[in-house]
Amino acid sequence: QRRVHGEELKGCGRTRMGISRDSRHKRRLTGGRMPIHKKKRLFEMGRQPALTKLGEKRVRRLRVRGGNFKFRALRLDHGNFTWQSEGFTRPTRIIDVVYNATNNELVRTKTLVKNAIVQIDATPFRKWYSTHYNFELGKKKKGEEEKATQGPQKQSKSVKRKLEARNKERIIDPILEEQFNSGRILACISSRPGQSGRADGYILEGRELEFYSKKIVKK
Repeated sequence: QRRVHGEELKGCGRTRMGISRDSRHKRRLTGGRMPIHKKKRLFEMGRQPALTKLGEKRVRRLRVRGGNFKFRALRLDHGNFTWQSEGFTRPTRIIDVVYNATNNELVRTKTLVKNAIVQIDATPFRKWYSTHYNFELGKKKKGEEEKATQGPQKQSKSVKRKLEARNKERIIDPILEEQFNSGRILACISSRPGQSGRADGYILEGRELEFYSKKIVKK
């Protein structure tokens, strides 16, 4: 005999309970027990957490209430990340999970959840910055240093004027600029991998970057 959230064990009255999202089973603020006036409902049902890991993409489609679908990401290694101060987004590779305010165990197991702090590949952002500002970020080899100072060849006057105007307003966080030397930059995941099947987010800058940099050092 099956129940809505539990399964009755044969030969005894005990039940193996499922995951429920109701609040009737919780106590009052004063510590008193609430009277149970109705049984569990299917719409209060919960499911097992996705616990998305870092690895080759593996997403499962899940039918949910109302005939809708959720996309349960089991493994992900890429995502779209936004450089907010520059106002552009690029898909890039997620390299590592470095901090999680909830639990260090999620860092050890490289679990991707919302608000997890990760390291991403800086290459797409470095290339865009180079073409947009004619300025190379990060370390360069001896031969590349001369090329970077010379700038691209055969530029028209209008292109030169455009680049000069952009460079006048060019501002970059010094801590973020240092990170380009290693080819890895810190970012925060803002999507919900277990619900949308994606690990998208934004690059950390300013005071938020300072805060998490200190936290990572302490950890």
